[in-house]
Amino acid sequence: MNDVQATQSRGASSSIKRLLGYALAAFFFVVFFSLGTWQVYRLDYKIDLIERVQTRVHANPVAAPAQAEWILITRDSHEYLNVKVQGELLPEYTTRVQATTALGAGHWLMTPLRTVAGEVVWINRGYIPPGETDPMTPQNTQGLFEVKGLLRMSEAKGSFLRENDLNADRWYSRDVAALSARHKFENTAPYFIDAGKPRNLGEEITGFVPKSYPVDGLTVIKFHNSHLVYAFTWYALALMVAGVTYWLNRR
Repeated sequence: MNDVQATQSRGASSSIKRLLGYALAAFFFVVFFSLGTWQVYRLDYKIDLIERVQTRVHANPVAAPAQAEWILITRDSHEYLNVKVQGELLPEYTTRVQATTALGAGHWLMTPLRTVAGEVVWINRGYIPPGETDPMTPQNTQGLFEVKGLLRMSEAKGSFLRENDLNADRWYSRDVAALSARHKFENTAPYFIDAGKPRNLGEEITGFVPKSYPVDGLTVIKFHNSHLVYAFTWYALALMVAGVTYWLNRR
């Protein structure tokens, strides 16, 4: 191979490498830019969701979804809906579920309510510290009750670190399907209701000493929303790829 051919060969090889570099840079630019745009859409969705939830929480209570509506219930469309339900409370089946609240560690008191139609809706009556006696008994819970509160979606399986143990009756999440299976209930709603109006956790709970238990209204309404930061990060990476590619091309 003469010098001319060698030079042409090196030139062709260099061009191929340059094209591959451009293609790789274009690929990463498109990926990063697309991820940034996706986070912008997620930000819009999250802002809309927060607004809808705030509207639900402060609206007048509506009848809790009956069995015919259960198949339509989703987290986006129903969680934190202000609802009310009437029925017979069944305190003999009250179950304590481990809880960490603004008042400290303790338990949620989950009590089933049977409606006139025979449907079972689990009610989170509120927080009770360890060792405290539940004041509700079958003797002082006669007749129909109306419960108002926020609709919450079932917490399946268990907590992040521990699974519910049905046989030992140890509970780490409010899994209404498992609670109903433990007590052999049928026609159970796929949600539970946090009884009571939500408290202002920043002001009311500070220095708050309950006069009686359980304490309701401890629902924490909070949404993780870092989509704007993620969007800036992905767009910045896309710009970095474009900038580095331009600089290398100039050289």
